[in-house]
Amino acid sequence: MNAKRPVAVALLSVLVIAAVVVLSWSQRSPEPVAGAADELSVRVTSADDVGPGSLREALYIAASATGRANVWIVPRKLILKTPLPPLMNPHGMRLISQPAGAEIDAQGLAAGAVLDVTGSNVSIEGVVVHNCPGAAVLLRATHFRMHASTVESCDVGVDVAANAADVLLEDNRFVKDRIGVRFAAANPDATVVGNTFMQAGAAGLWAVRGDPGRGEEPIRVHDNHFTANRSGLVAGNVPIAIEHNEFSDNAPDAALHLVGAGVVVRSNHIGGTAAMGIVAENAREPLIEANELDGLSSYAILLRSAPGAMVRGNRVTDCAAGLAFVLGDPGHPGSAIANTIADPKLDAIDIIGDSPILRDNQVLRPRALALRVADYLEAGGEKVHAQPTLQGNNNFRANVVGTAAVPVPIAAAVGEQ
Repeated sequence: MNAKRPVAVALLSVLVIAAVVVLSWSQRSPEPVAGAADELSVRVTSADDVGPGSLREALYIAASATGRANVWIVPRKLILKTPLPPLMNPHGMRLISQPAGAEIDAQGLAAGAVLDVTGSNVSIEGVVVHNCPGAAVLLRATHFRMHASTVESCDVGVDVAANAADVLLEDNRFVKDRIGVRFAAANPDATVVGNTFMQAGAAGLWAVRGDPGRGEEPIRVHDNHFTANRSGLVAGNVPIAIEHNEFSDNAPDAALHLVGAGVVVRSNHIGGTAAMGIVAENAREPLIEANELDGLSSYAILLRSAPGAMVRGNRVTDCAAGLAFVLGDPGHPGSAIANTIADPKLDAIDIIGDSPILRDNQVLRPRALALRVADYLEAGGEKVHAQPTLQGNNNFRANVVGTAAVPVPIAAAVGEQ
C-alpha cells in the first residue's frame, strides 16, 4: 500500500473542512458591498446580539472606516440583550434596513438608548425600533436625518440633546411611546415634517427647557399628523413654528400646550374630542393664526397670562366654547382679530380678568353669550377687572355681555372704539 495515500486523503479532508469554515464565516460576517471608492458598505447578516455578522460588529467596523460607511440590516428582526456601540464615523454613516422594516427589539435592555448617535452626518432609514426602556435614538451630534422609520412602545422615540443641530426627522411613525420626539433646546436648523405621532402617553412632541433663550431660530414642525396622544405638542421656552399639521383626538389634555415666548401656530387643523385645542399659558406674544378648530369638548383657544398674544383669522366651529382671555397684562394686551366662531355650545368669547382688543370678529349662532366679561376674584378677595376694547366691526349677534343671569349692554361693560 502506498504510504503517501493516507496523507493525501487527510490533507484533502483538512482543506474541505477549512473551506466549509471559511464559507460559514463569510456568510455570517459583515460583508463588504461594492460602493464608491471612498465608501465602506457592510451587511448585517446575523440576528444575534453579538458575534460575526451582528449589528454590533457592523457598527464597530463602520466606526473605524476610513471613508463614509453604510450599514445594511438584512435580517427581519434583531433582539438586543446589551447596549450597542455608538453610531459614529468621522466621514458619516447610514444605517439602512434592506428591505425596509427590519426590527430592532430592545426589550432585553435594562436602560439607555438603543441607537446612540454621537457622530455627525448620520442617517437612519427604514428601521423599526420597539420596546425601549429609554430612548430609541439619542442624538448628540450635528447633521442628522431619520427617514421612513418607526419607533413603537419606547420611553422616548428620538431624544435630541441641546448640542444637536441640522436635524431632519421626516416621514417617520411614533406609536405608543411616552414621548415621540423630545427637544431639550432650540436646536438650530431642526425640522420635523411628515411624521405620524399616535397614542403617546405624555405628548407626541415635547420641546421644553427651564429658561427662555433670546433671538434663536425656531424648530420647524409642519405637515405632521398627531392622533390620539395625551397631548399633541407641548412647547415651553423653546421657539417653535407649528404649521400645516393635523391634530385629532388628542385627549385628555390640549392638542397644543404652549409656554414661554417665540411660538407661532399657523394653518393647522385641530379637531376631535380633545378637552381643549390650543392653550397658551404664561406665553409671551404667541401668534395663533389661520387655524381651523372644530368639534372640541372645551375651549378652542385659551390664553392665560399671555401678554401681547395675537389670535387672528382662526375659524372655530361646533366647539363647546370659542376663545378665552384670562388674567392678561393691561399694559400689553392681547388681541383677537378677524376670527369666526360658529355654533359654540356655550359662550363664543369669555374675558375673565383681562382687557384684550377685539376687532372684526364674527360670532354665528351662539347657544349662550357671544361675549362674556367677568372680573376675576383672587383668593384674598381682590378683584382683577376685565375691560376689553371693541374695535372695528365685531358681529356679536347676541349683543350682550356679563353673566348669563345678569346680561348687560356691551357699552356698559367694555370700551368701544
